[in-house]
Amino acid sequence: MPENQGAAPTPNPAPSPAATPAVSDLRSHLRRRNDPRFRMFVIIGVIVLVIAGIFLWRYFGSYESTDDAQIDGHVNPISPRVSGHVIKLNVQDNQYVEAGTVLVEIDPTDYQVAVARAQADYNDAKATADAAAVNIPVTSISTSSQLSSADADVINAQAGIKAAQQQFDAARANLQQSEANNVKAQNDLARYKQLVEKQEISQQQYDQAVAAAKGGAAGVEASRATADAANSQVTQAEGKLAQSMANQRNAGTAPKQVQIIRARAVSALAAAARKKADLDQAELNLSYTKVIAPVAGAVSNRTVEIGQNIQPGQELLKLIPLEDIWVTANFKETQLRDMKPGQKATIYVDATGKKYKGHVDSVAGASGARFSLLPPENATGNYVKVVQRIPVKLVFEQGETKGHELRPGMSVEPKVWTRE
Repeated sequence: MPENQGAAPTPNPAPSPAATPAVSDLRSHLRRRNDPRFRMFVIIGVIVLVIAGIFLWRYFGSYESTDDAQIDGHVNPISPRVSGHVIKLNVQDNQYVEAGTVLVEIDPTDYQVAVARAQADYNDAKATADAAAVNIPVTSISTSSQLSSADADVINAQAGIKAAQQQFDAARANLQQSEANNVKAQNDLARYKQLVEKQEISQQQYDQAVAAAKGGAAGVEASRATADAANSQVTQAEGKLAQSMANQRNAGTAPKQVQIIRARAVSALAAAARKKADLDQAELNLSYTKVIAPVAGAVSNRTVEIGQNIQPGQELLKLIPLEDIWVTANFKETQLRDMKPGQKATIYVDATGKKYKGHVDSVAGASGARFSLLPPENATGNYVKVVQRIPVKLVFEQGETKGHELRPGMSVEPKVWTRE
């Protein structure tokens, strides 16, 4: 057994003077912990920490942000519509121009000559068309008059035939009468000749019979000549009728002639319209010698110089509309769960150090990888899931981009407030 087993316990040594203040501080600390005011302060502190944690949790969970974002905008390439030599350059790189500003001027001499030639051709075609239009009523009236005159000539010719036929009938009747009188006179002469030989009548009576016989023969010849003349008149009247009927048939083509004149007038009008189109095109080409800014923006990437020979479609410069810009933010697909169009956004721009207000406009139809030149193919055995990024379009609020201080391509850090 140990030697000290069963011995009386040794009393605690007396505290050293150095240990006394520490014990007293511990005792005072314990007394403060038991103090109700100290407990109240601890409880309030815990509550404040909990509330601050809740607010921080709600704040950091109320938005989605990314640093994979930049400002985007339209890039309008400016090119001429006609060829020629550049004689004037009105803008420089990075200059801001308004819509309608003349950027480049091309030598207009050739196009002015083309306009003058087209104007002369149009005036000539228009005069021809006007003359053809005037010929329509003139031809219509003239052909109508010809038709009426031809109808009247036919009627007159028919009447002339009838009159000539009547004269011929009368002449033929006179011939018959003359022939009958001649036969009586010849018979009387033969009887008087026998009687004068027998001296039964006087010589005077015989002479009268001879004269009557000669007169009857002459009357027959005259009547026959008159009948022949009347017959000729009938033939002449029939010829006039045939000519009048031919003229009538010719005049009957008047509607066709009017149609031909009208068709010529329409053709002349079409030719004038074609020349007018040529004139309009020439004037357009002349106006194209001045290259106009289609929108307001900043001039960039200018490649044209004075004296350069340019061709249609050749890019001369680029125009950046600074009023129409937006933000393309590539959020992770896991950040889009609560993101919707119309939600407010705060956009911090690195170049200016300012924050701008905006909102979500739309979400792209596919991930950025799908728009790459070589989209990834995941149909392999070594597939590794990668969180994709989806482009989201953010637009600035009205009046936030005044001053033209923002440029496409600038880096930004947007925050989209998915919770109010």
